[in-house]
This record gives sequence, structure tokens and C-alpha cells, in this order.
Amino acid sequence: MRIGELSARTGVSRRSLRYYEDQGLLVSTRSPSGQRHYDDEHVRRVALIQAFLAAGMSSGTIAEMVPCMTDPDQRKARQALVTMRRERDRLSAALESLAAARKALDELIDVNLTYLADAAEGRTPAQPVQPSGPRPVPDG
Repeated sequence: MRIGELSARTGVSRRSLRYYEDQGLLVSTRSPSGQRHYDDEHVRRVALIQAFLAAGMSSGTIAEMVPCMTDPDQRKARQALVTMRRERDRLSAALESLAAARKALDELIDVNLTYLADAAEGRTPAQPVQPSGPRPVPDG
């Protein structure tokens, strides 16, 4: 099949499919005129690439697992598992960082809401209280 059919069967744009080839994630055969040709295995590979992308993996990280996708064996599967676990750890650290940022923002929102409530009731709004999160260290 040609790139247009692969695009239609996978729901992935032609541009993305070309990008996957540029990154070494997908390898097509070429006709004498230079047109890309794919088979049903490419449909499965694109679905797997999409699953890894949806899981937050970069194309570079996915490329590390291409040997296992191309010709799986136990050694390659173990290496792919190491890569996937490393990515899971990276995502976990990012989630922890985002949760801390959300908590700090929630505290700032609470300070702002208190200020607005005081102002709406005609009270002189108190000086905003600093949230309990980490404070910047002064220079000098």
C-alpha cells in the first residue's frame, strides 16, 4: 500500500508517517520511482508508535525500542522494559512536580479569594499572607 492508504488505515497524517520514517521508527520499501510502499505490518507498527506517543514517550525513546518491534526476542524485550520503566519514572517525577505546583497555586488562589472577600464586605483587605510553600532566597 502507498502512504495515503496507510494514513487512511491508521488515522495518522502522511506528514507524521514521513516523520516516523525520518526518526527511524518506520521503514518503507521504495518503488523504482521512489514511492513509499507499506504492508499490514506497518499498520500494526504505526498503532504501536501511537500507543507509545500517547503514553508520553518521545520519538527518540521509541526509537530505542525499534529493535524489539522489528524482531522481538527476550533480550530485546527486556531492554524495551528497561526503557519503558525509565520513562514511567520520568513521568512519575513530572507528576509529583506538577502536583506541588498545583498545591502552591491553590494556596495563592486562596490568598486572592480572601482578599476579594474582605474587599467585597467593605473591610480593609489584609496584607496578603504568604503561602506556606518554599520561599525565594534573597540575593546578596
